[in-house]
Amino acid sequence: MRSRDIALIALFAAVMVVLGLFPLIELPLVPAPFTAQTLGVMLAGSILGARRGGLAILLFTVLVAIGLPVLPGGRGGIGVILGVTGGFIVAYPVGAFVTGLLTELAWRRYNLAWALLCNAVGGALVLYVIGIPWMAVVGDLPLRKAITGSIVFLPGDAAKVIVAALAAVAVRRAYPLVEARA
Repeated sequence: MRSRDIALIALFAAVMVVLGLFPLIELPLVPAPFTAQTLGVMLAGSILGARRGGLAILLFTVLVAIGLPVLPGGRGGIGVILGVTGGFIVAYPVGAFVTGLLTELAWRRYNLAWALLCNAVGGALVLYVIGIPWMAVVGDLPLRKAITGSIVFLPGDAAKVIVAALAAVAVRRAYPLVEARA
């Protein structure tokens, strides 16, 4: 791994920390808050690609696990990861990796439509697929209630998908960091 890669990984882990400074917004029906950090997951994957994006968000997740207060509200620690919202945090690196992988696969024809799809699948769907069942099990909620309660996150996540896609397309034009995957 080159020093440039290490710097980019550290930079996007720092972006996640900065996004954690935005206040968390508690929503009704589910015990998970709305945060800006899922935007960082999408940005890391769609701008850095699968490997570096996944590693950047994995680094951030390690910072959370060791107790640094990098989540909204100054939260951090293994207790948060083992809690109701921990599945989403565990899903962050997976989501960044999947977003990056899809971006790499679509790189030759990458445009706003592809960016929207890559970010929606990797940065939202993957997080829901891992985080919602985790929330149901740890929160002792019926899965159906966890799913229906999570609907309140869709408008905000759709906005984050759009912002990340616009940023990824702009970066691709100006300073592409991703390489096409065969």
